[in-house]
Amino acid sequence: MRQLCEWPARILFPPTCLGCRNIVEQPGTLCPDCWPQVRFIERPWCEVMGTPFAHDMGEGMLSAEAIADPPPFARARSAVLYQGVPQRMARALKFGDRTDLAPWMARWMVRAGAELIADADAIVPVPLHRYRFLSRRFNQSAELSRAIARQTGLPHLPGALVRRKATRPQVGLTAPERRANLDGVFTVPERCLPLVRDRRLILVDDVYTTGTTVKAATRVLLRAGAAAVDVLTFARVLPEDFAIASREHI
Repeated sequence: MRQLCEWPARILFPPTCLGCRNIVEQPGTLCPDCWPQVRFIERPWCEVMGTPFAHDMGEGMLSAEAIADPPPFARARSAVLYQGVPQRMARALKFGDRTDLAPWMARWMVRAGAELIADADAIVPVPLHRYRFLSRRFNQSAELSRAIARQTGLPHLPGALVRRKATRPQVGLTAPERRANLDGVFTVPERCLPLVRDRRLILVDDVYTTGTTVKAATRVLLRAGAAAVDVLTFARVLPEDFAIASREHI
């Protein structure tokens, strides 16, 4: 009966590929041309940074990055590499008003962050400054975090972290300039302190590039009393890909 009721809508509005909008059989899927362009991030990976290893190094192994520069967050996970179809999806969500992609992207994120979700008390998106929000009309990170909350049942705290001043784009800045650009940017409103204190949070963003943004946001949440912060993003730029992706990701 349900299929019988749905077929008129399927004829009038057939499901399209998430990557190219070609017609597919089921909503939220990729066509045969786009599917091979998706590289999911799978184990083995660094237990802290979530970056994949070429070979299984044994349980609990850490990457050189995690050892040399330990992040303030406990763990970071990403669903896919930022290239090909995932890159187009992330850019379509962020710059093309394709908020319809968020629930499907969130499904991949829930799969990648299963261990984080199992330990989490709530979900917090990386915020936009109000001027950027007014010009874009939505926050892509909040669209993803809202969809994750709906799919997992975790509380969603979109106002727990705010960006109190506008910043210039991070692209082209050196590491010290990136950190300085985000100094004092984030804050937890006083009314939200009880929502953050003593809770294990998942911080959600669309793309993890250098990690400067999520590290700055994590430090603010920890200073506000959060018990721990994990980071979950849709896509990840690996170091060898950063020179290419940084020219395209803002």
